[in-house]
Amino acid sequence: MPQSNSTPRGALVWFRRDLRAFDHAALHHALLAGAPVFCTFVFDGPILDGLPRDDRRVAFIHASLAELATELEALGGHLIVRHGDARREIPALAAELDVAAVYANEDYDPAAIARDSAVGESLAAAGRTLALFKDHVIFARSEVLSQAGKPLGVFTPYKNAWKKRLEAQPDALAPWSIEPHTAAFAPGRSQLLALQDIGFDGTDLSAVGIAPGMAGGAALFEAFQPHLAGYGTERDYPARDGTSHLSLHLRFGTVSIRHLVRTVLQLSERGQAGEGGATWLSELVWRDFYQMILFHNPHVVHASFKPLYDKVDWETGPAADALFAAWCDGRTGYPLVDAAMVQLNTTGFMHNRLRMVTASFLCKDLGIDWKRGEAYFALKLNDYELASNNGGWQWAASSGCDAQPFFRIFNPVTQSERFDRDGEFIRHYLPQLRQLSPKEIHAPWLNGGADGYPAPIVDHAEARQRTLERFEVVKARG
Repeated sequence: MPQSNSTPRGALVWFRRDLRAFDHAALHHALLAGAPVFCTFVFDGPILDGLPRDDRRVAFIHASLAELATELEALGGHLIVRHGDARREIPALAAELDVAAVYANEDYDPAAIARDSAVGESLAAAGRTLALFKDHVIFARSEVLSQAGKPLGVFTPYKNAWKKRLEAQPDALAPWSIEPHTAAFAPGRSQLLALQDIGFDGTDLSAVGIAPGMAGGAALFEAFQPHLAGYGTERDYPARDGTSHLSLHLRFGTVSIRHLVRTVLQLSERGQAGEGGATWLSELVWRDFYQMILFHNPHVVHASFKPLYDKVDWETGPAADALFAAWCDGRTGYPLVDAAMVQLNTTGFMHNRLRMVTASFLCKDLGIDWKRGEAYFALKLNDYELASNNGGWQWAASSGCDAQPFFRIFNPVTQSERFDRDGEFIRHYLPQLRQLSPKEIHAPWLNGGADGYPAPIVDHAEARQRTLERFEVVKARG
C-alpha cells in the first residue's frame, strides 16, 4: 500500500455501467497513464435503496462482477468492491490508495451527472482528478446535431446525421486496447462482497434465461448473428425468439456497443445482415438518440418532453388506482396486455412490441399518467435504463420527442390478432386460456368468457373516445 506522504501516482478505475475488461475507454486511458492501476465497483446505496431483496439486476451485477474480477486477475490486476454512497466511497478509496486520478466512463442520467460532479469536487479538494470518457454510446451529448448546430428532436433526421457522422469519423468504432498495457495493473487479490453483505438475497438468473457477465453477453450476440437478417420481421412476434436479448447486457456494459455496431456493419458489407441488420442498427441508434435527449432535456425525468402535454388531465383517485393495480397484475381482461404484464412480473423481461401495447393501454385505454407506468417498468425491468424507458413511455403517451400522434391508439385486440395470431404467447403466460381456440383467445368475452379470467375492465371503443376528448387540450393549445 502506498505511503500517505508519497506523491500520488497511478489511477483508480471506477466501474459503473461498463462491467467488462475489454474495449473499455476508462480502463484503456488509466493503463496508459502509468502504474499502479487499481479497479473498483461501488454498490451505490442511494441507487440500491428501495429495491426488493431479490432484485435480479443486483444479482446480475453481482455475478458479472465475479467474472470481471477473475478476468482482471488473469490480466494482472484485481477488483475492489465497496458498498456505500459513491460520493464518499470513491474519494475515500482514492485517498487510501493514494492515486493521482480516478478514471470512469460517462453516464448521462441527471442523477449520475450530479453524483460525478460531487465526486469530482471532493477529489479536486484533495489534489486529485476525475477523468471521464465516452463509452456506452457511439455519439454522445452534442456530437450529432442539426445543420443549425442544435440537438435534434426527431429520430429519422438524427439517424441520418448519426450515419453521416460515423462515415466521417469511422474511428468512433475503434476498440480501446487493453492487453498491450496490462503491466500497469496493480497486482492484488480481489475484494468482493456477498449479496447478503449489501442487503440482498440470491436469485436464480438461469431460471429466467439470464446468463450474466461478459461470457453471457458474448454468447447471446454469437447466437443472434445467424438470425440477424430476419430481425426486421421476427422482432414483432413475442412468441418467437426474434430479438437479440442484449438490452440487459447493453445496460450494464457487459458487451461493447462499438463491437456490436462494428460487427453488424461488417456483416452488412458481406451481404450477411439483410434488411434485419439495418433495422437492428436503427435500434442501437435509438439508444444514442434517447441518451442525447435526456442529456439536453433533463426535465423529461419528471415532466413531458413537450410541456403542452403536461396539461393533459389524467385519471386519479381510487377508481384509477384500482385500474392501475389491475394493469400491473395482468387482470385487465385483454389477453395480450395481461400476458405481457405476467411476463414482466415473472421474468423481468418484456418484448418490445408488448412494451408499446401495454404502455398505450395504460395511457390511452385507462387514461392513467404515463409516469406511473414508467415507474412500474423501472421497478420491474431487468434492462431498465432511464433514457430509453422514459423515451418509450413518452412515445406511447404522445408527449415525447418523435412520439406517435395522440389520435393513433393501439387496439389491444387487433394487436393480439396480428402479432400473436395463434395465441401461443398468450397461452404460455395465461394458462387459464389454453383451451380457447386461436379465434376465441384474443377476445374471450365475445365467446362466453373463460373460467378464472376477468372480463375487460374497460371498453376499448369507449376508452378511445375518452382519450380523444382528453387530448383536446393539446389540440386546442397546440
